[in-house]
Amino acid sequence: MNNFNFGELEKKIGYKFRDEKLLKQAMTHTSFANEQKINKLDSYERIEFLGDAVLEMVSSEYFYFNHPKTTEGNLTKMRASAVCEPSLAITARQLELGQYLLLGKGEEATGGRDRDSIIADGVEALIGAIYLDAGIEEAKKFILTFVLNDLENKQLFYDAKSILQEMIQTKKAGEFSYRLVGEEGPDHEKLFKTEAVLDGKVIGYGEGQSKKLSEQHAAYEALLCLRNEKK
Repeated sequence: MNNFNFGELEKKIGYKFRDEKLLKQAMTHTSFANEQKINKLDSYERIEFLGDAVLEMVSSEYFYFNHPKTTEGNLTKMRASAVCEPSLAITARQLELGQYLLLGKGEEATGGRDRDSIIADGVEALIGAIYLDAGIEEAKKFILTFVLNDLENKQLFYDAKSILQEMIQTKKAGEFSYRLVGEEGPDHEKLFKTEAVLDGKVIGYGEGQSKKLSEQHAAYEALLCLRNEKK
């Protein structure tokens, strides 16, 4: 099982599992299950599927009741910004979830512990495991505490490219572009590296599993840079 301290993770999330096997399954990546030649069903895929549904229901309820005058379209956008892969990855990093994942050697070697797609899935799997262990109220408590928090910052990240473009156009700040500066890894696990460039000056840098995501990270960093210059 590796010497991973799941008790430490339980302290971080403020929840003690009655069935520890559920927590272990939620932290077991498919690559580990394959390498250990254990049943693929013992990986986090099925629990993550359930956690995704629980997260959508709880977040939908949250935005519906907390924003009673908001249209369906805007509610959908708000929910998307809170539960999209990069936002869940932010949650995962706050919990240092990556260090508790059981990964295969290949995923370990290629940086899987900090890959957005893997650690975001880990958050959903953890939600699913809590739901199976204790029901909707405990799962809801976790989601409200760790996922539906810091929403202003997550909204900013989600809309970073459009907000940045609008800011630059409004201020007539100069010529802006995204510059792809690197690609690494095999085709199915590419990591793209992008710079946000304003009048020849790099104001943001981002990485991601797609060009679009790397640009989003770069735009977010650029936004923070420009906001700090205003202060």
